[in-house]
Amino acid sequence: MDGVEPQLIEIDAFTTITIAILVLFVGRELVRKNAALRKLTIPDPLAGGLLCAIIVTVLTIWWGIKFQFSTEPIDFFLIYFFAAIGLRAKVSDLLKGGKPLIILIIVSSVFIGVQNFVGMGAASFYGYPVHTGIIAGSVSLTGGVGTTLAWAPIFASELNVANAQEIGIACNTVGIVAACVIGGPIAQFLMRRHKLAGSVSLDEAVGQNFKDDGKLNLHYYDVLGAVFFINLAIFFGYILYLGLQEAGVVIPVFVPILVMGIIINNVGRIFFRNYDNVGREKGMALISDICLGIFLSIALMTIDLLVVWQFIGFVALVMSLQIALAISYAVIIIFRSMGKDYDAAVISAGFGGIALGSTATAVLNMTSVTRQFGASPKAFLIVPLTCGFFIDLMNTWVISNLIAF
Repeated sequence: MDGVEPQLIEIDAFTTITIAILVLFVGRELVRKNAALRKLTIPDPLAGGLLCAIIVTVLTIWWGIKFQFSTEPIDFFLIYFFAAIGLRAKVSDLLKGGKPLIILIIVSSVFIGVQNFVGMGAASFYGYPVHTGIIAGSVSLTGGVGTTLAWAPIFASELNVANAQEIGIACNTVGIVAACVIGGPIAQFLMRRHKLAGSVSLDEAVGQNFKDDGKLNLHYYDVLGAVFFINLAIFFGYILYLGLQEAGVVIPVFVPILVMGIIINNVGRIFFRNYDNVGREKGMALISDICLGIFLSIALMTIDLLVVWQFIGFVALVMSLQIALAISYAVIIIFRSMGKDYDAAVISAGFGGIALGSTATAVLNMTSVTRQFGASPKAFLIVPLTCGFFIDLMNTWVISNLIAF
């Protein structure tokens, strides 16, 4: 464009949400019709969102038109998503994991520190501010897109990390794809090397909670009840957030909301006999999925690929190191600490999602293994509990302490 500023077209919040829904549908069709994308278990928002970002970039380069989507809706859907996650966490489930759950939480927590030091080392080597390595570490990889979007403004405004969000999204995008690719091969490598047989049972019943049931029988009061409790978690969580701010604690707003959701859910189960409601649980899951899909679509739509291109060398360097670290840690540390059996191999495959992607990626990795080699109830219990709850809290603690230096 020879230095000519592109014509800027700003898209309001309502239109941005509408386009994000369309992008989500497009992504779904792309994944459904492309065998390679299905094999890599590429998420629908990733496929649709990146396609949209590419189209916007092409329009900017060739026609001098730049669309600027509103990022305001991201906060709304992000907060709703984390409130719903908290409201679905049960203390009883956490206790069932026992010793393996505690061990996995500990070794995964150690990995967060190692991951950040690798990122910080790469940032220093590349001449970037050292805190950039945290964005390219546990913020974007262990934390995922949601954590990146929550922390990026803090890194940009308080730590002077330019393009924190773009770097984080770029690293997370590479991480999600890599996590999907390495999961199955890790399990198969471990099974061959240690001569492990698969599960005696080929019944994958343990994975039913993570499949698409296809049909949901919901009453509108189920969804309304879910919305009510989510709003309660947000209301009290925001009060907690303001109190923490007054005390000088700098954390994203979703963290106290997540914690308040957990408190409300478990207090309700203890003191109210009729608190459990299957319909409301399904409504909560439905709202959670909708919010996750839309905020991921918006986040990926708004990636400025021209800005990302400016530091593609750093992303290539740091992600090569992070992927190698994740594979090595899964094969050497996770597998051994989980008992060196078939369950340990499945958990190691899921660790790729913990280290580089998301809870969904971890579950998808384990599902691909158990479909071929048999069920692993242990893996499907402790991995989602680890990366869906404990690791988020530990990650927040680690990030908060690292940015203080």
